[in-house]
Amino acid sequence: MMPPAVTVLWIILLVVAALAVPVVVYLLHRTWSASRSIARYMTEMREAGEGIAANTAHITALGDTQTTAGALLATAGDIDEHAATIESVLADRASFYQ
Repeated sequence: MMPPAVTVLWIILLVVAALAVPVVVYLLHRTWSASRSIARYMTEMREAGEGIAANTAHITALGDTQTTAGALLATAGDIDEHAATIESVLADRASFYQ
């Protein structure tokens, strides 16, 4: 048979364990709920980030368009210059035949 002091210690530990288990279960449940909320928010943030990335992908295309527009403008200037030369030559020839 166990001494009475050991029995008292076992009873005290049993009561402490019986009181601590619900507190531990409650804290674990709160931790689990918080982690699920964080996971849900992270999913929403990822979806929003993907949407932003998809909507801003065209900005680089606008930069390419601007570069191409500069080249087109230079080419249009060359065409205008050549058209003026052609117009001048044709005007000279037309005045020659009149």
